[in-house]
Amino acid sequence: MAEPQGAASRAGALLESIGRAVGELLEAVGVGASFFGQSFYWLAMGRRRRQVVRFESIVAEMVETGIGAIPIVVVLCTTIGLMLALQGINALEQFGAQHQVTFGVALSVTREFAPLITGIVVAGRSGSALAARIGTMTISNEVDALQVMGISPVRFLVAPPLLAMLLMVPCLALLGDIVALLGAGLYITSDLGISMSAYYHQVMAAVTLRDLLEGLAKATLFGGLTAIVGVVNGARVQGGAEGVGRATTNAVVQSIALIILTDMVFTFATTR
Repeated sequence: MAEPQGAASRAGALLESIGRAVGELLEAVGVGASFFGQSFYWLAMGRRRRQVVRFESIVAEMVETGIGAIPIVVVLCTTIGLMLALQGINALEQFGAQHQVTFGVALSVTREFAPLITGIVVAGRSGSALAARIGTMTISNEVDALQVMGISPVRFLVAPPLLAMLLMVPCLALLGDIVALLGAGLYITSDLGISMSAYYHQVMAAVTLRDLLEGLAKATLFGGLTAIVGVVNGARVQGGAEGVGRATTNAVVQSIALIILTDMVFTFATTR
């Protein structure tokens, strides 16, 4: 009788842990949705409520999120462009179609790789910093102090980075498109012996406005997800400095996982 009872207790503990995890997930989703809605409420109604979202704060976040990430985005996207060109030519040579590599590279960069790489870079760089900043303020009771002073923490802490990421991540993705296609073009033109002008016209023939807008829409979505995930993890910090480190790690992991899953769903929805 002891063995069945032990198995039942283990099954009950497993179900309890699953239920607790699902409950925490739903709570985090609810908190994130609340932060998102309140942010746009303060952006729209802040002036009327005499708690305007400061333009200087938004600009500072845009500089940190966008300008600060330019070097790493340029390096990674250029490298991705070169790799796609190299692998594409190597694969298409088997069919004698290596001169069609530009079409595959152009579509892959604009639809997938530039927004995806940009989203991951911003998640690792700005999302973690946002989670650490808000987590530190949470455990030091600075967030509670804002509420006591009558200042909305969402207006002060969430709205500026959210708007900055929504604006700057697609701009970084567009920059990523340009440098990745340029990097791919340098290799393709040298390897296949075509001119850069011919490569440019092939890219223009392959990429439509819809392809470009789909990639930028993905990047915008990735920016919003990164901001909300960082804020939610920072706001739910427990356990002092160790908790801040854990929240920062969780923010990066969760943001990247959500970016990849969202990219898959977005791609499935737009290609059916």
